[in-house]
Amino acid sequence: MKKIKNYINGEFLESSTKNKIDNINPATGKIISTFPRSNHNDIALAVNVAKKSFLSWKNLSTKERAGYLIKLGEEIKKNANELAAAETIDTGKPIQLSKKMDISRSSKNLIYFGNAIIHNSSEFHKMDNNTFNYTLRQPVGVVGCIAPWNLPLYLLTWKIAPALATGNTVIAKPSELTPYTAYLLSKICKKINLPKGVLNIIYGLGSEAGEALVLHKDVPIITFTGGTETGKKIMKNSARNLKKISLELGGKNPNIIFDDADINLAVDISIKSSFLNQGQICLCGSRIYVQKNIYKKFKIKFLRKVKKLTVGDPEDINTDLGAMISKDHFRKVMGFIEKAKQEGASIIQGGNSVSNDGKLKGGFFIEPTVIEDADINSEINQKEIFGPIVSLNYFDNEEDVINSANNTNYGLSASIFTNDLNRAHRVANLIDAGTIWINTWLLRDLRVPFGGMKHSGIGREGGIDSLQFFTESKNVCVKYE
Repeated sequence: MKKIKNYINGEFLESSTKNKIDNINPATGKIISTFPRSNHNDIALAVNVAKKSFLSWKNLSTKERAGYLIKLGEEIKKNANELAAAETIDTGKPIQLSKKMDISRSSKNLIYFGNAIIHNSSEFHKMDNNTFNYTLRQPVGVVGCIAPWNLPLYLLTWKIAPALATGNTVIAKPSELTPYTAYLLSKICKKINLPKGVLNIIYGLGSEAGEALVLHKDVPIITFTGGTETGKKIMKNSARNLKKISLELGGKNPNIIFDDADINLAVDISIKSSFLNQGQICLCGSRIYVQKNIYKKFKIKFLRKVKKLTVGDPEDINTDLGAMISKDHFRKVMGFIEKAKQEGASIIQGGNSVSNDGKLKGGFFIEPTVIEDADINSEINQKEIFGPIVSLNYFDNEEDVINSANNTNYGLSASIFTNDLNRAHRVANLIDAGTIWINTWLLRDLRVPFGGMKHSGIGREGGIDSLQFFTESKNVCVKYE
């Protein structure tokens, strides 16, 4: 059994309480590691260390800071197999997904922001009367990075990389459900001799270690990815000290398929957007809207492919869907299926838990589930489920589907399938979402802004938006003779 420790000032430490939390493999239900149940004392220690390290880290040359990030990214690439195996055991996701998406993107995050900061520029504005202004962008200080459990290392590095690149120091708090790859990251930091105290990783419960990080007066900036309700609490607690915050929250994303679309492409991508990572991605297309005259054809093709999906051992390269992250989340997702039945919707595919023998006997598996005839205002079409459940709906025209797509509290993403370029731009302009994909899904460019509208979050991450978020701008006005 692995014994994970906090990483503070370049050293591996137990928590001040000496208490530990068991880490469960969701595919087996068995304990695979323990990690510290840290509290405000551990956060305070990390903050003091990070404050001291900030003074030297921010004064390193941009090239030196970038070098550390690029080296860290390259080491992740070298250790990809070990990291992918750890991610799969921790999350229950298929091993192929861990390799191709999670670990690959983690490496790219660090390398990208290492290069981006070297080529970053600032603004210059010339005025009349021998006057000009230039803008300095300076690091904020100690950054609190709180990452979710669905893409643990992927989203942790997405926050750490730009924060460090811009000269801040970081206290990272991984999810209590998925601590292991963060621990392996800390070992890589030690290996490449990342300056002590620049990156500190604290484990524990969100209600204890996470809340202490958000409330600490010497952590002026918080970045969080996770559930909307937790985001609201972080926003409230951050307001006490007027902290700078970035919140990437939930989604209830529509896939809109018009009758002129490539139906086979729409089916293939909708399968992926519905069930990738067991539907446990904030960008999953959990509501599919198909134009009425092709609805039956789409439904037949879609269900045929859903039936072929394999639910099973995450360590098997042929597995399509692995396990739910935890027993509690498994029960929550199954509860949505029961509620859908009570509300009069039809379960036309799946809807059951999956029982396994052998090492997977205690795992938390659910069939890919397709629901039809759900009311537009039902929980299935309104709440973020974060599981392998998708609703099928039909529509008559553009106005109809735009109203349906926008009829939630969320506004994270949407996918539109059409071969009419005018329609694609027109509908994209009218959908309330931070990211719109046309004839694709989850195609990401690290340079573009990412984030949501309404209850899907506050602020944007990615490219220049991340570099600006982790800095304060200072204008210098110069008058000369």
